Amino acid sequence: MIEWSEQHQMIRDMVRRFVEAEIKPRLTEFEHGDVPPYDVLRKMMAAFGIDEMARQRFQRQLEREKAAARGEAPAKTVRERTAEDIGMQLIPVIELCHYCPGMVTALGVSVGLTPAAIISRGTIRQKERWALPLLTLEKIGAWAITEPGSGSDAFGGMKSTARRNAEGYVLNGNKTFITNGPYADTIVFICKLDDGSDPKQRKVLSFVLDKGTPGLTQSKPMRKMGLHSSPTGELFLEDVHVGPERLIGETEDVPARAGAKQTFSQERTGVAAMALGIVEQCLVLCVNYARTRIQFGRPIGEFQLIQLKLPDRHGGGRPADGSRRGLGLQTLRRAGRGRGHARGGPALRRERLHGRVPGRAALPRRQGPPDLRRHRRDPGLADRPQPAHGGGSVT
Repeated sequence: MIEWSEQHQMIRDMVRRFVEAEIKPRLTEFEHGDVPPYDVLRKMMAAFGIDEMARQRFQRQLEREKAAARGEAPAKTVRERTAEDIGMQLIPVIELCHYCPGMVTALGVSVGLTPAAIISRGTIRQKERWALPLLTLEKIGAWAITEPGSGSDAFGGMKSTARRNAEGYVLNGNKTFITNGPYADTIVFICKLDDGSDPKQRKVLSFVLDKGTPGLTQSKPMRKMGLHSSPTGELFLEDVHVGPERLIGETEDVPARAGAKQTFSQERTGVAAMALGIVEQCLVLCVNYARTRIQFGRPIGEFQLIQLKLPDRHGGGRPADGSRRGLGLQTLRRAGRGRGHARGGPALRRERLHGRVPGRAALPRRQGPPDLRRHRRDPGLADRPQPAHGGGSVT
């Protein structure tokens, strides 16, 4: 089981007080009104020094890259992130997701996905120009890949194009379901190079666009089923002229497909922490309801059916919490090592079954119910003793 350290708990309590004071009372405005979340997110980043830490981290990385470009040896190696570091990254996400998961999505795209696309593939000049204001949330970022006709098949169904001209490129296309799209100051626009070849074989390019660029239209926020605190919109590009300095990497040979897939992996690491925050709050609400809802003269939590639906330890479900937290830490640690998520689905479930995930005991293989069809085919089999099953007898 993985538990928070004393330092983690202190930071967690501070972030929790901020969320309950600044966000919880205004939840209706953020989720059902027209108030964008960016001001309160900037306030949170400033209150806990998140923006300053991002600035210092970026400056150190940039100095290392400049030194490498000059042919100098790096001053020191970059230390691997520890569980302590990863915990500090998890805590704000978990606490925000207790009340407002949409804010995490808006924040993650702006300070995570968008600058990551520039930092991972861009030139030093591009990083200096666009990355830092995104990392500190001074500017709002959007990462535009989804189109009306392409969702999970993002590249196969992509219709947005970049066509070469004398000055650089002309961009055309529509994007939809773009997080932060309505308010974005900086947009990473992903499209295919229209060079006359088979559309499926065309190169994928990424460009950096600024709000107000001629030919670029940003829609109003969409009315969705939920997560309204994460503004989502459409982008329309009609003959948008850009110079080659806005092409990420400033060359068409940058592997943009691989970069986009890497960005998707980064996005998935945050989902683990978001799920932990949502599940924790669901447990709190369910336990409180089971204690206060009275039926047949007593709280429904005293009935066996309800007790079976809730974790064994209603005061937080420590073993379950430790396991979920361990999965979240493991996911972020793997992403920090650049190991990706190839084993994040079935392989991770296999690890859980065999007890290799921190805080999770090995799970016994579930046995199915006895084959009653054999009894119907041969009534004589019904008199033979059957092996016991965990789910109780079948009559």
